[in-house]
Amino acid sequence: MKIAVGCDHGGYVLLAPVMEHLKERGIEADAFGSVDGARTDYPKVGEAVAKKVACGEYDFGIVMCGTGIGISLAANKVRGIRCANVSEAYSAAMSRRHNNCNMLALGGRTLGDQLALTLVDAFLDASFEGGRHEKRVGMIMAIEEEESSDTLK
Repeated sequence: MKIAVGCDHGGYVLLAPVMEHLKERGIEADAFGSVDGARTDYPKVGEAVAKKVACGEYDFGIVMCGTGIGISLAANKVRGIRCANVSEAYSAAMSRRHNNCNMLALGGRTLGDQLALTLVDAFLDASFEGGRHEKRVGMIMAIEEEESSDTLK
């Protein structure tokens, strides 16, 4: 498993704990964005990480900004990305099980280190259940197809 981890300055506080945790789990991870805490625009980081996941260079992405909201919105604009901004473990796991999310968004100003790592584990340890959920994820992806075909008209 290979994970792209990105943050802006608001999510920087979680970067080192998340990267160390992934390393401890034996997961290959690369950091992008504000790797030194410098002010960075979250839309650019969210887009960059999402494109790396969408093209298959990375299996999953974890992105972090102050609340996780803005960076998740940016990531979700990239075709093929399903990024969930979560604040508790049940939603982190269900984002994988039912929605087949390939990215997780966390808030550096809203979560402590331990909770953030719990969310990472819940997300990574869950698997897509398929079945009735596959149809619904397909419906979500069809919206992207409709949007892209509308722009061609």
